[in-house]
Amino acid sequence: MMPEKVKHVYFFGEGKTEGKAEMKNLLGGKGANIAEMTNLGIPVPPGFTITTEACVYYFKNNQKYPDGLLEEIEENLKKLEKVLEKTMGDPENPLLVSVRSGARTSMPGMMDTVLNLGLNDETAKGLSTLTKNERFVYDSYRRLLTMFGDVVLGIERIHFENLLEKKKEKQGVKLDYEITSENLKQLCEEYKDLIKEKKGFDFPQDPRKQLKMAVDAVFDSWNNQRAKTYRKINKIPDDWGTAVNVQTMVFGNLGDDCATGVAFTRDPANGENRFFGEYLPNAQGEDVVAGIRTPKTIEDLKVAMPKIYDELVEIYKKLEQRYKDMQDIEFTIQNEKLYMLQTRNGKRTAMSAVRIAVEMVDEGLIDIDTALTRVDPSTLDQLLLPMFDPKSKVEPVAKGLAGSSGAAVGKVVFTAERAVELKELGDKVVLVRNETSPEDVGGMHVSEGILTARGGLTSHAAVVGRGMGKCCVVGCGDITVNEEEGFFTVKGQVVKEGDYISLNGNTGEVILSKVDLIEPEVNTYLEKILNWADEKRKLGVRANADTPSDAANAIKFGAAGIGLCRTEHMFFGEDRIPIVRKMIMASDKDTRNEYIMKLLPFQREDFTGIFKAMKGYPVTIRLLDPPLHEFLPNRMELQEDLIRLEYENGSKEKIKEISNLIEIVKTLEEFNPMLGHRGCRLGITFPEIYNMQVQAILEAAVDVIKSGGKVSPEIMIPLTGTFGEMKITHDNAKAVADDVLAKAGMDIPYMIGTMIEIPRAAIIADQIATEAEFFSFGTNDLTQMTFGYSRDDAAKFLPTYVGQRILKDDPFVSIDTEGVGELVKIGIERGRKTRPELKVGICGEHGGEPSSVKFCHNVGMNYVSCSPFRLPIARLAAAQAAIEEKQGKSRHFDE
Repeated sequence: MMPEKVKHVYFFGEGKTEGKAEMKNLLGGKGANIAEMTNLGIPVPPGFTITTEACVYYFKNNQKYPDGLLEEIEENLKKLEKVLEKTMGDPENPLLVSVRSGARTSMPGMMDTVLNLGLNDETAKGLSTLTKNERFVYDSYRRLLTMFGDVVLGIERIHFENLLEKKKEKQGVKLDYEITSENLKQLCEEYKDLIKEKKGFDFPQDPRKQLKMAVDAVFDSWNNQRAKTYRKINKIPDDWGTAVNVQTMVFGNLGDDCATGVAFTRDPANGENRFFGEYLPNAQGEDVVAGIRTPKTIEDLKVAMPKIYDELVEIYKKLEQRYKDMQDIEFTIQNEKLYMLQTRNGKRTAMSAVRIAVEMVDEGLIDIDTALTRVDPSTLDQLLLPMFDPKSKVEPVAKGLAGSSGAAVGKVVFTAERAVELKELGDKVVLVRNETSPEDVGGMHVSEGILTARGGLTSHAAVVGRGMGKCCVVGCGDITVNEEEGFFTVKGQVVKEGDYISLNGNTGEVILSKVDLIEPEVNTYLEKILNWADEKRKLGVRANADTPSDAANAIKFGAAGIGLCRTEHMFFGEDRIPIVRKMIMASDKDTRNEYIMKLLPFQREDFTGIFKAMKGYPVTIRLLDPPLHEFLPNRMELQEDLIRLEYENGSKEKIKEISNLIEIVKTLEEFNPMLGHRGCRLGITFPEIYNMQVQAILEAAVDVIKSGGKVSPEIMIPLTGTFGEMKITHDNAKAVADDVLAKAGMDIPYMIGTMIEIPRAAIIADQIATEAEFFSFGTNDLTQMTFGYSRDDAAKFLPTYVGQRILKDDPFVSIDTEGVGELVKIGIERGRKTRPELKVGICGEHGGEPSSVKFCHNVGMNYVSCSPFRLPIARLAAAQAAIEEKQGKSRHFDE
């Protein structure tokens, strides 16, 4: 039997289509949604879609098409010509098309478009006669030459823009649409000369050759640098490929009864249920998103073209009902007839995503599970981002459009490259541009905020900024930006690179100084989402907190306990560090004990405050972890002090004291402290330290119980790697704890467990679990020891590893499921074979990263723990993991 021929081209239009919304993996999001709009009877210019599979084949086979693709394209082109009664290349009645990319997920502005394809010297003349509008024709022709030269031929767009600016200057006009027909004709000739000069051949006059070259270019754009950068930032697979949409041109630049626009079915900035968008009369679509002209609001269209506005409202409501999500739509009006060019799920801020999800449940459009999966957990920190301190004196010098909420403070930079450079040096930056373009995406990603002089709320800066969760102010006409020389001016003031500015993304205000920022409160929409999440999730969520105020914050953000309380942080107070240092420097055990017991009241006070703040929730307290030398002064600084004292003939007693301290520091210093005398090793060689801490924990618990409170203490022994270490530290801790309770005459439940952060501990977890009542995976150290990477030094090479796909993600950000994750699974499985009721959690910062939280759910942990401000992220991610499991999208590791 002959193999079935693979179909690579799908037709749409005139109420007939070969595709549907569910085919987005094959047709791309744009192609699938165009097909679906056709199915819904919405006016869509006809055309055809070349599948993503064709793109994937193209890259796998050295930029060759699949067999039969060219024939399919020609077949569908003829079908299009028949439907429209126009012929590509016909001087009297030419067919013009657009060629656009469309991946399965929205990548706004990352890939390229060619409009007005099919125009050449002959069809331009014929179309001028047909439309009786020569200016429109040559405006369209110069756009084709610009896009084709840029996208297809790789000529930098600035060369075309320079010729355009010279032509406007010569004519004495400022705006593109003011250029006369004759000057546009001259400009087209200059553009063709430029192409010949740069490429050594003429602009192709054959429309079918134009189409073939444009399709190649759109395929190739999948792998341009900005598309790769966008995919890397948004974790989009490289092997998806893009579809190509070839669609009949409709024109918003034919005259005053024409327009083009972009709109959202709800406000993408705050989620308000209102029709939101912009349009430009007598313009093509690129004019709106490029920010070259200031657009009008969609409300203005209601006045200018009321019938069109009403039709648009009817369509947007139909689309939202069909997709049950906020839509981003593009439309063109040609001679008072409306055409829909695109619909897709709209990019939105976290604030908007949360509100839309909640209100769509209230409206009956979606259920709670769907609402929870609609919000990206990693974006929730946008709602917890800093905002201007109301007490700060704010004096705005300019105001633009509030493109994306939040606040930003940083040093001004004028290029994406400079933003990246300064960020790597540790600076916070604000990217300032006339308008951003897709090439700026890397710089936008590392910036605190974005400010543009031009553009509207649907400009590239606003759309991409919202998607990234960046504070963004656009269309700030009060500023004049000189990108080449690196400054902008506003009301007579000059602001240079490196100067600090502040942006208020909620109001659009620009301030020429640093403004103090504060943390925002959880709003009612987020509270509702998180309450729903708590009802759905199976994982407990705890916080890493070391002080009573941290613990109070943890409760505020929804923690049901503390998963990591680091006791070493408690030793650095001004009233404590001198005692700690004397303890370390003690020459005998009795003296050391004397100073250790002086620390006991401080530790007891610390734990009492934390227990009270947590109101009976479990509190996991890690006994002292770092090596002792970290509590001593830096040896180089001590050497400098000694030299200075000797040079100045300082007191002999002081010189002797510093000399002794230097010798002690030398003795305690280690070549590799991370693998040295720390954790339980410290507790075994100096058991009096751990004994004091355990005594403080249980005495604090007794005090809280006596005062009418509740406690649930969990004592965690760090860095266990052998059964012997676990046995001796467990027995010592239990003896001290039981002694405290016996003296108090009380029976307070407590647990003793360990942090699993050494690979060997995971391997022998069955042995360790005979003594440990709980495991807490310290995945920061476990990652370091598994990979052999120093967390402090890996930043020098990890970006390269991720960029070259040696690693999928930074393993210190997202848990490495293949290696580190496998050790976690082994540890849980073996630990629970010994102790089936073993409680298991994670306390590294992976506990607040969404994909890592889902991993923790899938391997059967009891809880995750993270910093207080990442708790909402963990709560939502845990709920999504439970929903995915229910829907069969994930599987428990031991099923």
